Amino acid sequence: TRNLAKLMRDRLPRNVQHLLETAGAIGRELDMRVYVAGGFVRDLLLGKPNNDVDLVAEGRGNDIGSRLAHRLAEVLGGRVREHPKFLTCVVIYEEDGKECRVDVATARLEYYEHPAALPTVEASSIKMDLVRRDFSMNALAVRLDSTPFGQLVDFFGGQRDLRDGVIRVLHTLSFVEDPTRCLRAVRFAQRYGFRIAQASEKLIKNALSLKLFERLSPARLFHEFAIICEEPTATECLFMLDSLGILAAIHPLLQMNPARRTFLRRLGEIFSWYRMLYFEEVAEGWIVFFLGMCNNFNFRDASACYTALGLPPQRKQEIMQGRETMRTAATGLTRWLRTREDGGEARVSALDALLEPVSVEGLLALMAQGGEDDPQRRVMSRYITQWRREKADITGKDLIALGLRPGPQFGEILRAVRRAKLDGEVGASSEQAELAVRLSEQTDGRAGQKGPGCV
Repeated sequence: TRNLAKLMRDRLPRNVQHLLETAGAIGRELDMRVYVAGGFVRDLLLGKPNNDVDLVAEGRGNDIGSRLAHRLAEVLGGRVREHPKFLTCVVIYEEDGKECRVDVATARLEYYEHPAALPTVEASSIKMDLVRRDFSMNALAVRLDSTPFGQLVDFFGGQRDLRDGVIRVLHTLSFVEDPTRCLRAVRFAQRYGFRIAQASEKLIKNALSLKLFERLSPARLFHEFAIICEEPTATECLFMLDSLGILAAIHPLLQMNPARRTFLRRLGEIFSWYRMLYFEEVAEGWIVFFLGMCNNFNFRDASACYTALGLPPQRKQEIMQGRETMRTAATGLTRWLRTREDGGEARVSALDALLEPVSVEGLLALMAQGGEDDPQRRVMSRYITQWRREKADITGKDLIALGLRPGPQFGEILRAVRRAKLDGEVGASSEQAELAVRLSEQTDGRAGQKGPGCV
């Protein structure tokens, strides 16, 4: 044990310190032991920011966590959402106008009725609560009701493994009970630059030989992959999953070859580049990397792999439709680039019409299909950062000020002005306004014409 009070004062934001001190005071008030546990403590010791607080209450009765949660909500002016089956609660409250959440649980043990099943839980001690966790570095807790405040609890050598940079499971059946821990081991290894302990890696191989991934529910498998794909080290995670044989165990077609590794590395770099632009339109990591993992697959093979990865049917349909939209756009993009290279008329507005239906994730995948100095990569970069975001400098209010009658034609006029701007046919807003007037006159002229058979 060691005391972390000074470390907590030095590294934690004041509001988080106050929350932990409040939880400790409530523990003394209600005569229960209160801990903050798990990843929060791990990252505190590593000096990494993590304000996701998980509280654990130890004492008599299955409702000990519920009692802590309700009292904490009362003090914070919040509310409680309970999950009695799992002996957990969530305290929801507002702080500085933002909604905040704190997970509160009764110290509990869990057991699995069969491999890959969801656990059955019952109230227990803090030691049994920590031993049920995935890795030693996540089986750490800090006692908050103690005097002095901030006593570290480390039954399983978590501090040592953090110091040595090792991912180690707590018992030999860990991956059998929950095969998703194989994915988490890889995620943590890449996030922190750690290595998986040799004995733990052998246990991963054992879980694969038992074909336990086939027993996992699709939702759990997809959830873990979605988390991995949001990691800054997602590409390295996928490579490590491949080297351990995990991707092949999920579906043989997911096994890497040199071309796919090159494409995924390029796609990962482009995804990181896009995130650095801080555009409002967010690219979802799992879509980006799922497109990359099945790049150049035919429809049937991609569909089989997405099913194996646990994609919910609706999301699978979306990504399959997105793949087809991307393929159509890729064919048109090749023609557009060839026309441009040959000195023909390659209008930016035509490129925009071609790429407009493609999702932002699909655009990044199209960009990754070009190498560093490839014209396709340069054009896609400019489209994503500039042309796609281009707008007409005039609005509907400007059209009304010009004396035009409001109506459905406004949208058509503004789209035509934007196309002209993309193609360099109009410059300043005054030129755009003149074009809008001309387009309005043409629209009015068409409306006044009588077609065949009109009386």
